[in-house]
Amino acid sequence: MSDLGAGGVTQSSASNQTNATDLTRCDQVDTSAHVFFMVVYSLVFLVGLFLNGFTLKVYFCRTQQQASSCVTYLKNLAAADFLISLCLPIRIIHYASTSVPVHRAYCNFGAAAFYLNMYASILFMGYIAANRYLKIVHPLGTHILQTVRAAQIISMVTWVFLLTMTSIYIILSVLTLEALPSIPNTISCDVLHSKQLSLLYKIIHATSAAIFLLVLVSLVFFYYSTSRRLSLAQQRQPASSSSKKLAKSRRNMLVLVSVFCVCFVPYHLVRLPYAFLRSWCSWSRAFYYLKELTIMVSVLNVCLDPLIYFIFCKAFRTQLSLKRAFSTTRVATQGENSEMRSSDGQMNASKINRETIISMMTKPTTVL
Repeated sequence: MSDLGAGGVTQSSASNQTNATDLTRCDQVDTSAHVFFMVVYSLVFLVGLFLNGFTLKVYFCRTQQQASSCVTYLKNLAAADFLISLCLPIRIIHYASTSVPVHRAYCNFGAAAFYLNMYASILFMGYIAANRYLKIVHPLGTHILQTVRAAQIISMVTWVFLLTMTSIYIILSVLTLEALPSIPNTISCDVLHSKQLSLLYKIIHATSAAIFLLVLVSLVFFYYSTSRRLSLAQQRQPASSSSKKLAKSRRNMLVLVSVFCVCFVPYHLVRLPYAFLRSWCSWSRAFYYLKELTIMVSVLNVCLDPLIYFIFCKAFRTQLSLKRAFSTTRVATQGENSEMRSSDGQMNASKINRETIISMMTKPTTVL
């Protein structure tokens, strides 16, 4: 019986190893495009870090803080984009290295943090659109969801929810760690997935897809409702102030919807089929390249979101205007001071010359 048991264990282990080998072989891809990805991610990292770091400095370090629900969501969106930028170096190292520890660190922690902040950006973009729509419906700010307190609670619940999902994934990936001697021409994290982690992986991606669809439908609804209200207002009073405000709100909503669709729609069109169909070798490699390309497009969100900050946040525009006005005033003041110093010098010199001339004229001459 013991021999049979040992033989059964050996046979099962051999079967698992064969399956893992087949999966790794199926995931083997041409890595020549990784140089292009690394260059693009490096540029996005530098630009995104600068833009979002500057945005956070404006939001948190200005002297006159104007608290509002929209500013609260914009702060969290800027924080999520800044954290995405910080996640890019480990992704770049992951492309450049075939080391098993680097691969494990990226799959267990780097990728999880990257996707956590990506979906935080998606949710906060939805919150900003909902807040602007409520501003149209309740222009006096009487709705409870328009309060700063409600925005802070929603933001905190969002981060806790995303951190919980990410923590469960990280803990399970560490507990079900499987041996992996080498990584031959593949950077897919799926070769490390156990059966339990693979199931959780699909659940998380289904949940993430549901979040994305909910936000996308909401954005389209908000834009459509704003456009319809604008049409009705223009029919009644084409040149009224309310029509101009609605036109501005529709323009702002269009910018938000455009950035959202350009960055996140291609990724989700590819990601969900990849999560469920990647076991087919004929589909796996094609979906891999599409997935990597659409992830790169979605990361461009960290460079485009500052446009949303500028459009939606009056305080942000005001702060930038104050910085420019301050720098202009300082230059003008320095110029005026230099002119005053030069004119004072000229006046002093003229005064000295006049005094010298007068003294020479009044001084008695000596006849030799």
